[in-house]
Amino acid sequence: MAERPLDGAVALVTGAGGGIGAATARRLAGEGAAVALVAGRRDRLDQLAGDIARRGGEALAVEADITEPERAEDAVQDTLDRFGRLDILVNGTGVMLLNSALHTTIEEWDRMVSLNVAGLLRVTHAAVPHLIYAASTSPRQVADLVNVGSAAGRVARPGSSVYSLTQAGLRAFAESLRQELAGEGVRVSVVEPGTVDAEGAGHAADAARDAARRQLGAIEGLRPEDIADSIGYIVTRERRVAVNEMLLRAGDQTW
Repeated sequence: MAERPLDGAVALVTGAGGGIGAATARRLAGEGAAVALVAGRRDRLDQLAGDIARRGGEALAVEADITEPERAEDAVQDTLDRFGRLDILVNGTGVMLLNSALHTTIEEWDRMVSLNVAGLLRVTHAAVPHLIYAASTSPRQVADLVNVGSAAGRVARPGSSVYSLTQAGLRAFAESLRQELAGEGVRVSVVEPGTVDAEGAGHAADAARDAARRQLGAIEGLRPEDIADSIGYIVTRERRVAVNEMLLRAGDQTW
């Protein structure tokens, strides 16, 4: 078999239970990386790990709720215990709960902040020292930290106030981290999808969901594989190239 760009590398992907995370795990495995799959649904992880193995790849299923500090750290440690290193972290876990400030609950806001921000921070904090080490020991002399954000971090819409807050904050966090880690050989990127198969409409209150469906009805949304392709492109560049931010919108999306 011809050498692949990520042969010998190890990737950890959160949110690997489905959608963008699962598509990204398949893409990275196809590029040669061993992949740790992190999500809360063991059955989905086992199915994905089996699929990757049947295609000749190597995958580890790690059932973890990363909103729990110990489990976020354990997910990174489980990866190291199995594969011995960590070259790529893809923060793919997130939730979008659409509702107005008048009608939402504080629990919905807390859930988004807990997963989209706190969970991501915990996994990142645990992973950074190992990414730095990987960059210094890898033949490619580079490691990658890719954050899956959203176009909602750029353009806020009614009903998405706290979701947009979490995504705009992710952009700022990633840019600061990029500057901190550039000298360590760790590239930090943000991938910001727009409409992805109307997946967010299912996590909205009735009024917001109906509005989202009307707005998205005429749009052919991006597919998870489209975002996975972008992530695959970012992490397979030569060390001299750093793709810091990538904004992807559906072809018919105007906002």
